[in-house]
Amino acid sequence: MYLSHRTWPELGDYVAEESLAVVPLGSTEQHGPHLPLATDYLIAEALARDATDRTGYLCTPPVRIAVSEHHRQFHGTMWVDPEVFRDYVESFSRNLAYHGVDRIVYVNAHGGNVQHLREVGRRLRRDETAFAVEWMWDESIPDLVSEAFEHNGPHGGPKETAMVMHIAEELVREDRLADARDGGLVDLADAETMKFGSRTFYDSPDNSANGVFGDQTDATPEKGAELFEAASDQLVRLLEWVDDQPFADLMPEPHVDPQPGSRR
Repeated sequence: MYLSHRTWPELGDYVAEESLAVVPLGSTEQHGPHLPLATDYLIAEALARDATDRTGYLCTPPVRIAVSEHHRQFHGTMWVDPEVFRDYVESFSRNLAYHGVDRIVYVNAHGGNVQHLREVGRRLRRDETAFAVEWMWDESIPDLVSEAFEHNGPHGGPKETAMVMHIAEELVREDRLADARDGGLVDLADAETMKFGSRTFYDSPDNSANGVFGDQTDATPEKGAELFEAASDQLVRLLEWVDDQPFADLMPEPHVDPQPGSRR
């Protein structure tokens, strides 16, 4: 069920019986010379829509602009400050809770969002408003991703290239795949920005001249379809698990005994 395409009475019928919402989040940022700036939110929304179509759960519109300042040197990248992002996500999550949602799965496809989504989930759980968890598609199928590509890459690499080939192949500049590989960093082990155990880099171009990593020429639509189906299966399992748990079991454990003030 896609929230934006429904009427308010239809949403009322949903929350009268269900209390789970799925929120896709990505970014609008450079993904090299071969992929669109929309890459992350395209992947997140496609997976969220597929999993909710299969299960009947509620899917919200995507969050398209997020924590991406580390890509700011590349044209078109858009970002908000981390505290703005956290406050925004928390605010609309509390909005969902007002309408009867008490379980939220953030379907995230941008690494820069992870720690901030975790913090929002911690806040919502602390005051027992909702149980909200972050889910990252590639982390749900790490072995399959590793097996699919000899030189993967955490950003703009073959895994994201293959996924967009599957989701929206017309947006992939396939004539620029070799340029992406040759102008970027194929193997992270070759990066020169780790010094004596310290990460001495902050921004994407500190590591890669064109902003991407891995061997993009290894990507195919068929590999993308395999990754997409496997990740969607994992997301469906997560949604069903979250929905099946008693709400009290998802909330924080009580203070250890003796309880504060219990002997006064």
